[in-house]
Amino acid sequence: MKRRTGQDRSITQHWRPATLAVRGGTARSEYGETSEALFLTSGYSYDRAEDAAARFAGEQQGMTYSRLQNPTVEMLEQRIALLEGAEACRTMATGMAAMTAVLLCQLQQGDHVVAGRAAFGSCRWLVDTLLPKFGIQTTTVDARDPQAFQDAVKPNTKVFFFETPANPTMDVVDLRAVCAIARERGITSVVDNAFATPALQRPMDFGADVTAYSATKMMDGQGRVLAGAVCGTEDFVLNTLLPFTRNTGPTLSAFNAWVVLKGLETLDLRIRRQSENALAVGRFLEPRVPRMLHPGLASHPQHDLAMSQMAAAGPIFAFEVADRAQAQALLNALELIDISNNIGDSRSLMTHPASTTHYGVAPEARAEMGVTEGLLRLNVGLEDPADLIEDLDRALTAVGL
Repeated sequence: MKRRTGQDRSITQHWRPATLAVRGGTARSEYGETSEALFLTSGYSYDRAEDAAARFAGEQQGMTYSRLQNPTVEMLEQRIALLEGAEACRTMATGMAAMTAVLLCQLQQGDHVVAGRAAFGSCRWLVDTLLPKFGIQTTTVDARDPQAFQDAVKPNTKVFFFETPANPTMDVVDLRAVCAIARERGITSVVDNAFATPALQRPMDFGADVTAYSATKMMDGQGRVLAGAVCGTEDFVLNTLLPFTRNTGPTLSAFNAWVVLKGLETLDLRIRRQSENALAVGRFLEPRVPRMLHPGLASHPQHDLAMSQMAAAGPIFAFEVADRAQAQALLNALELIDISNNIGDSRSLMTHPASTTHYGVAPEARAEMGVTEGLLRLNVGLEDPADLIEDLDRALTAVGL
């Protein structure tokens, strides 16, 4: 591969996803390094004062400041865009920085947002608390029903915002149907695709305008760094998103970008093996627990839809036990699986959403979205599934299940 081959779209457009995950976006320095270079610099120098002026005026290519551009970060942005099938991508310091930016960059007082009611707790806080502070109206709907989006549309509706699968209830949204409603009405559809990643699901293939990520999750996938990303058209990223991020500064560090670049090299391998492990663990759990929420199992009410949109169901699912006391007792009885509120890690992690990730959501909103006191969310890792099953079997027996 030549020094700039990885950034030549006339070439990379012919590469398959596994190749893009390893080589897409790579730009080598004059030293010819095989691993992407890590550029730890805040600023850049110029040979002439005229060069500095030309770069700030957009008349000359080149870096000006690492709040705006960094060679390592740029490689990551190009790689994610290639995997997503998007024209452009901007990365950010965290997943929630990405979610906040993708909404605020395109909304103003008097606008209206329709959002899926089942969502990560901080995303619900954006919809329920932050946006209304700026005079932006919001409506939450059961995103499993496309008609609910259509019925919620107002003359001032600007954005549809939803997750699929949703955190933590694993609600699945009909991407093609909901995005078609948005397109017909000139509404921007924004999909939080963190549970699936482009390795399992590419929302733009189904008509989505924008995808947003916590790249902390499967993209890094080993619990090391925080990162976020937003993908869309070049016009959206450069003319709508970039002015917001340039001036508010949710910048991803070069080191974190480098770590995520390394994580993407194994994304396809990890997420597919973890999906297989999650299916095996889910099949074991299903007859032992009162309620299972796993899109990969035929018992899930949206199993067929999920499998029509996703290459696999992913490593994350949820299940219910009787109440909070039983849920916490089960967590305390685990020996191998960690009690942790993160997801997308190569280690198996389990949490009680009502008291962790969704603690800040109002009780009535938690009830509305299905986050019960007995709900547990499990991220299945790369361990041998037989060991995970033995750990769960021991814990379930300890709590009478």
